[in-house]
Amino acid sequence: MPGLLGRTVEFLREALRDNDEEFTTGPIGRALGLLAVPMMLEMAMESIFAVVDIAFVSRLGTDAVAAVGITEALVTVLYAVAIGLGMGVTAMVSRRIGSKDVDGAARVTGQSIWIGLLMSIVIGVIGVIYARNLLELMGASEGVIRQGAGFTAVLLGGSFSIVYLFLLNAAFRGAGDAAVALRSLWIANGVNIVLDPCFIFGIGPFPEMGVTGAAVATTIGRGTGVAYQLWFLLNGRGRLHFAARHLGFRGTLAWRLVRISLGGIAQFLIATASWIALMRIIAMFGSSAIAAYTIALRMMEFIFLPAWGLGNAAATLVGQNLGAGKPDRAEASAWRAAKYNVVFMTSAAAVMFVFAKTITGWFTLDPDVLELGANCLRIIAIGFPLYAAGMTIVQAMNGAGDTETPMTLNLVAFWLVQIPLAFVLATRFPFGANGVFIAEVVAESLLTILCIIVFRRGGWKTHAA
Repeated sequence: MPGLLGRTVEFLREALRDNDEEFTTGPIGRALGLLAVPMMLEMAMESIFAVVDIAFVSRLGTDAVAAVGITEALVTVLYAVAIGLGMGVTAMVSRRIGSKDVDGAARVTGQSIWIGLLMSIVIGVIGVIYARNLLELMGASEGVIRQGAGFTAVLLGGSFSIVYLFLLNAAFRGAGDAAVALRSLWIANGVNIVLDPCFIFGIGPFPEMGVTGAAVATTIGRGTGVAYQLWFLLNGRGRLHFAARHLGFRGTLAWRLVRISLGGIAQFLIATASWIALMRIIAMFGSSAIAAYTIALRMMEFIFLPAWGLGNAAATLVGQNLGAGKPDRAEASAWRAAKYNVVFMTSAAAVMFVFAKTITGWFTLDPDVLELGANCLRIIAIGFPLYAAGMTIVQAMNGAGDTETPMTLNLVAFWLVQIPLAFVLATRFPFGANGVFIAEVVAESLLTILCIIVFRRGGWKTHAA
């Protein structure tokens, strides 16, 4: 046992430090583990932002929690675009790293920086000017708008911190420098955890800003993480060997990146629009229902994002192995990652199902919020095993550059099934808000089944990136 423990500790150390491991040769399990450990921890760090914010904001009351929840529903549109572009970056960088075109991988990263800048400016201006209007559009009450308008304006106004955190980490992941991406999130979260209570409650010399303070702390934290990313990148360290010359704008390459990313962006916009529609349906049942759903989603993100990290590892392995001309190894990597993810999320589902009320009680004492939040956790946990396989296979196809197929399947599962079913179950049957949670399980399970069927056909293996 000491020998096994020692080998495990040494493997974790290797996974968490910069290494020159070759991911297109050797045991697939080892390659997957070296990538998955930092990527899962990276995504766990991303989920901590939302959990920390809601933990502090929950002390300000139900309207404050609802304000964060509705704003996060809006901000997920930004996440959708950033993550979708990140998919294109990962696919193109990993394919070039696999084919030993390191200079080409760095050029792709340079184009992503220009695209991110343009996107940040557009979203930032819209967010600052129309913060109140956006909350009104989401059906927020006057009390929620009063508390949440500043939060929305700051979070969207500082969108550069979200955009670059996702895009640059996508480049690092595609190159195989997963530990760098993890460190940037460690830094960002550390700053956010320290500053959150300071800006929210006015501790020491800091102004008391209430809900808005949470957005200020988060933006500063993420901005610090981006500063670390740029420092590492511009120092020419790691596998990308980035230099100032790679910042030169190349229209053809930039358009190719955008074109590949469009399917990924559409995937998340489809899913996000569906989620916003679900939040709008839940808003029909009042602030307690919104708060319950917000709390439940934060805890589910704590599981989903690490699981998504394992999917990111599969995407990197698929891209690099396709670049190295090894499609069979790419497929085997995807199935191995899916198996590991099913084990992880099934275990998490069991814990969440049994302790649903206890977990919800960490964030609220309101009996209505507590009951609805626990119901949400239990219902959605039932679908975790299928979600695990589905999200891994989707990421594998995205890693191959085939973002269009998952986009189409998302459209079917979320818009043609989830939204209509949620509305009917919530308003035409005696389920209330619980009907929305049931519809989520049905839609996600359908998406998994469809993705597995398509993945087995193998068309993604010949997709250009």
